[in-house]
Amino acid sequence: MQGKVYLVGAGPGDIGLLTIKAKELLQTADVIVYDALVGDSILATIDSNKRCINVGKRAAHHIMQQEDTNKLLLDEALKGNKVVRLKGGDPFLFGRGGEELELLVKHKIDFEVVPGVTSAISGPAYNGIPVTHRDYCSSIHIITGHKKQDEPLDMNFEALVKLNGTLIFLMGISSLEQITTGLIKAGMDKDMPAAVLQQATTSHQKKVVATISTLREAVVNQAIRTPAIIVVGKVCKLSNDLDWYSKLPLFGYKVAVSTSTSNVSKTATKLRKLGAEVIELPSITTTIIEQNRAFTDALRLKMDWIAFTSPQGVESFFYNLEKHQKDIRTFKYVKFAVVGPSTKAALAKRGIIADLMPDIYDGASLAKALKEQNNILLFRATKADNEIVDMLSHTTVYDIPMYDTHFTSFPIIVDDIDCIVFTSASSVEGFVNNTKWGTYSEYKCACIGEKTKECADKYGFKTYVAKEATIDELVQLVIDIKERTDETS
Repeated sequence: MQGKVYLVGAGPGDIGLLTIKAKELLQTADVIVYDALVGDSILATIDSNKRCINVGKRAAHHIMQQEDTNKLLLDEALKGNKVVRLKGGDPFLFGRGGEELELLVKHKIDFEVVPGVTSAISGPAYNGIPVTHRDYCSSIHIITGHKKQDEPLDMNFEALVKLNGTLIFLMGISSLEQITTGLIKAGMDKDMPAAVLQQATTSHQKKVVATISTLREAVVNQAIRTPAIIVVGKVCKLSNDLDWYSKLPLFGYKVAVSTSTSNVSKTATKLRKLGAEVIELPSITTTIIEQNRAFTDALRLKMDWIAFTSPQGVESFFYNLEKHQKDIRTFKYVKFAVVGPSTKAALAKRGIIADLMPDIYDGASLAKALKEQNNILLFRATKADNEIVDMLSHTTVYDIPMYDTHFTSFPIIVDDIDCIVFTSASSVEGFVNNTKWGTYSEYKCACIGEKTKECADKYGFKTYVAKEATIDELVQLVIDIKERTDETS
């Protein structure tokens, strides 16, 4: 049975600009064939068990020739696979998407096209440049600046000047001098505002705003690199006034978040709202213990307290209750203790308000808060620190393993990171298990608590610890680290 190919636009890089349909297809695809311009934050969300094929092209370096890519899509579809062809920006805007579909049509392979957000619109928007403005222009014109090596640029500059609209050149940095010279010779005012926008919507976003006659020199002075787009038009002079992205506190900062699969999105969302480019790296995953004899035995006990050290412990607890066809009434008159706000919130979702939460959100503090109590059921991970149990050795404590933790593999190679966020000691171990770099002394990391910091210190990271073990304080710590770095650079 034949498969199907989905030609999908990944947008300019920011995962927030990935369409809902594109995200759904990435989750259900059998094979993902992706380009070099697909953002790291998007690639990091792809299940590591999926088969991903890099066919990216950068300048003169092609991992795979276009004809071979076309044939690859055909071959995978003929095997019966659901294939996502993931392309940066929009697949039908200078993305050669039409060429890739022609071979599929010839062989009667089903396909769909999922448009993406193009850098021609999003790049200027993230740099404070509206591509149209009623006071300046009423049209935009998107032109490819790409040319074959050793061949002249084939462009009708006279026609472009007469359009009197915003001109946007994609893939034109290598032809920048020819473009600016050509426009001036065709009659464009040499003082016409112009801009070059580098890697818009990512942590490497950078812009140069000048005039058409000075743009080339400004680009060289600012060491602009590809991919970048060229914008020519009066709207460019609005860039400083309408710039919003670069004013965010974490603009230009690339952060890797290494945590459990259940916690990563909340942390990443908060960081992205502050302007960071976030690479989600769920380094550990949890599985509930199905045949849990210890939990079955706990149902018969008359206890005074139930304590949780993580949201996963809460979820595992209620999962097992339901499995045994029980509800919370099984534990009559029991009080609940939690290690911190996230665990407290997980318990509140189940309709239960925690009776106790320590001022410092870690296991040792939880044990201190419970030191005067007796008959405690402690629900947590199988591989957990014995500190809590040891500190409560004077009282009756039943340590019930509820879930197992496992290391997961990253779908992409991690590089070019400004800061790594760790939410537990196990997330540090998971990150190191994945990367195996040998040395980590060059990497700054934000740790949620002292135990996490101790683990990171063991591997030589440059460690910083949050004032409180909460996601909000962890995010604030990332801001503080960036500010310190900016001051010293």
